[in-house]
Amino acid sequence: MTTVNRQILLAKRPQGAPKPTDFTIATGPVPVPGEGQVLIRNLLVSLDPYNRIIMGNANSDQPPIDLGEPMFGFTVAIVEASNHPGFRAGDHVASMSGWQDYAVSDGSDLRTIDPAAAPLSANLGILGMTGLTAWVGLTKVIDPRPGGTLVVTAAAGAVGSAAAQIGKLRGQRVVGVAGGPEKARHLLEDLGLDAAVDYKAPDFTAQLARAVPDGIDTVYENVGAPMVAPLLPHLNPKAQIAVGGVMSAITATTAADGPDRLPDLLRAVLYKDLLLQGFSVPDYFDCYPEFLDELGPAVAAGAVRYAEHVIEGLDAIPDAFPDMFTGRVTGKMIARIASPEFSAERSCRTDETLTAG
Repeated sequence: MTTVNRQILLAKRPQGAPKPTDFTIATGPVPVPGEGQVLIRNLLVSLDPYNRIIMGNANSDQPPIDLGEPMFGFTVAIVEASNHPGFRAGDHVASMSGWQDYAVSDGSDLRTIDPAAAPLSANLGILGMTGLTAWVGLTKVIDPRPGGTLVVTAAAGAVGSAAAQIGKLRGQRVVGVAGGPEKARHLLEDLGLDAAVDYKAPDFTAQLARAVPDGIDTVYENVGAPMVAPLLPHLNPKAQIAVGGVMSAITATTAADGPDRLPDLLRAVLYKDLLLQGFSVPDYFDCYPEFLDELGPAVAAGAVRYAEHVIEGLDAIPDAFPDMFTGRVTGKMIARIASPEFSAERSCRTDETLTAG
């Protein structure tokens, strides 16, 4: 085991989209676990829009981390040493230990995972916080009726693609909205959605109308105002909207430009008796076993497909993370922290972008 621990620290508050220079990489000694603690070595690190929020200057009420502090992040790790009765050396765990090689934990943020049940990377995506976010929105926040039309925005993204497929599993007719013909193809051919709409196409409005001939009963919203406004005319009475993200505004530091559509939204909420509900996923962490009971078998059976955009090495994160905000990334973004021991494991593959199912 190496004696050096690398950490990615927040160096500057971003102005708009994040840049590689907003981060710095520091090295220090590998921490030593004390009584009741566990030393873990991170194998896979999750890169999420949430990381931009905690960098500061984001369109969010979430407090930022301090400058010079290690970046928070979900990881898949292996237990290197344990003074905790609940964990043994060699166990694979899901953790919240951040963008670094090693961490010490008291076990409260660790969840043991079975590498034989699914690829380890799935525990950061479809079976991790990504999948939980989608599942909570569609099962605990709103209650889509079987047979109704569900529209998912940013449907080619990690959360959106999970929400779309959960909707299919639960009997909805699912329409995905994404940017570009390749993403629309992915929604139809790879994910098996009922219809796909390209919001970048000149005939976006006409595509949307054709895709929802009977109106929209439920929406899983990931984008924000640019997508809500076009959907408003198609919402059926008593339609339900779960707001899982506002990706279009996450890097904004000022009020939104453009026409104010809030009056239209409020008018629709009133006269169509709409339910518009946001949520905080940590409030639903106790639902994790229920979520895994439903989605785990579907993933194992290949009934749910997922895309992963995998980058190699901790050092690659500062350069790769900004790509998340350009629309060039499809699926879940993960950094694989390379080591000879880990590369030999059967649970991860070497494709930069892969679709599993």
